[in-house]
Amino acid sequence: MSDYLLGLDYGTGGAKACIINPEGQVLGFGFTEYPFIHEKPGWSEHEPMGYWQAACQLIQEALAQAHIDPRAIRGIAVSSALPSMVMVDKDHNPIHRAYNLMDRRAVKEVEWLKEHIGEERIMRLTANRIEDHPTLVNLLWEKNNRPDSFKRIWKALTIDGFITLKMTGRAVCNYGGAAFYGVAYDILHERFDEQMLSDIGIDPAILPELGRCEEIAGPLTPEAAEATGLVPGIPVTFGQVDFNASCIAAGVIEEGDIMSNLGTVGNFGIVFKDASFMFSPEGLSMINLAFTVNSADTYMTIPSTTTGGQSIRYLRDQFSQYEVEVERVLGVSSYDLLNMQAAKVPLGCDGLIILPFLMGERTPIWDPYARGVIFGLSLNHTKGHIVRAMMEAVAYALYDSYQLIKKSGLKINYPIVLNEGGAVSKLWRQIICDVFNAPIVLMKRRTGAPFGDAILAGVATGVFKDYSVAKEWAEYIDPMEPNPENHARYMEYFALYKQIYHHVKEDFRSLARLRDRQ
Repeated sequence: MSDYLLGLDYGTGGAKACIINPEGQVLGFGFTEYPFIHEKPGWSEHEPMGYWQAACQLIQEALAQAHIDPRAIRGIAVSSALPSMVMVDKDHNPIHRAYNLMDRRAVKEVEWLKEHIGEERIMRLTANRIEDHPTLVNLLWEKNNRPDSFKRIWKALTIDGFITLKMTGRAVCNYGGAAFYGVAYDILHERFDEQMLSDIGIDPAILPELGRCEEIAGPLTPEAAEATGLVPGIPVTFGQVDFNASCIAAGVIEEGDIMSNLGTVGNFGIVFKDASFMFSPEGLSMINLAFTVNSADTYMTIPSTTTGGQSIRYLRDQFSQYEVEVERVLGVSSYDLLNMQAAKVPLGCDGLIILPFLMGERTPIWDPYARGVIFGLSLNHTKGHIVRAMMEAVAYALYDSYQLIKKSGLKINYPIVLNEGGAVSKLWRQIICDVFNAPIVLMKRRTGAPFGDAILAGVATGVFKDYSVAKEWAEYIDPMEPNPENHARYMEYFALYKQIYHHVKEDFRSLARLRDRQ
């Protein structure tokens, strides 16, 4: 009986599962989207039990495709997009909806931390800023705004931590994911700082146990096995951050390797070992965490724009009823139809520029008040212009961080590997290639993060001696080289993009004050 491995990943907009054999072949795969809930401005939530329902559905689908005996599953690993938060009571039942990484409600808590704790102290400990509203900031919001239910919290978990709890009964978090708790997480010593927790008023008892990604959280319980179609006793690891999982799936595992995803969030990441980078001005403009591979002394920096692929999903869901109907009737992807319209539009979109900050912005501007802006809109502009302008906007947002990475001198191994989400769009890849002025390739097998999770499960259970199989299995296609003339033109638009934000930055705050008075 062969040793099969199961990976399960939770993105911001949907979940994936895959089963692989020891040769790296994907035998079964499943994907499902789940809805966003934006009940109030700045809020972004999911129904937490939807995560578990997705796990049960996708695992059963993958098993059915794989045609294997569930007893042959050797190990399981789960990853999720972060920061996220699922609050559970002592019976492991969710309290309120789950936060996803686009939630920006805890603005007052961030200001309180800056005033009473100080940004410098937090950054020296965590190597991360606090505007990202990590888990501990969200917990402060809960304490301040829903004190009665806050008292019921047994554990505050990530999405993957919640699924691991459902599978094993144990509340854990890996060291990479712990960075997204923020504020009190000591990134160099891999622990929560008790003095900081005391100073901000959070009981360490509601935080999960921390460990390496490869550690085993526990065996799959009989109850979880029955719900998922698996068998009891399968080892479940501590899991990993979804971007790390995606990197492993793409063979991005060595110092200097770089990969970009255009999922719900648009981001790219670079593997590095020099811990001092995290505390440099450039490093503190990014998101820093332990990397899955050699997590004791290897790190990942992940520059991110909050709404990457989600910006195109937004255009599809809200303004593309025709394309959605064509997809329903003819089976032609609505995204492909939008992409075809955008491909007819020239570079610069005939003078149309978008600020893609639909839910605030992360690196490098860290502005929770920022919102989307369409600049230069005229009667000659079509839907195709708006779609392409949004693609260019996401590229500008990522380039804003990339130029800082280049300035820092951090080692980069080209080409840039594009993997998940909107990277399937050849047009979008070429835009990024030209804006970054760097060669890029596309990962051929785009199973993505759950494939990296399956590899993690294999390392944790001894099926693989290390992560080198990820590099061996990675195959890249569709190489692209930048066009210098296009890059020069994009830099002119990028300069205006930056100038527009500078002009309206304070207006975003004024708008928020007007909105909050309603």
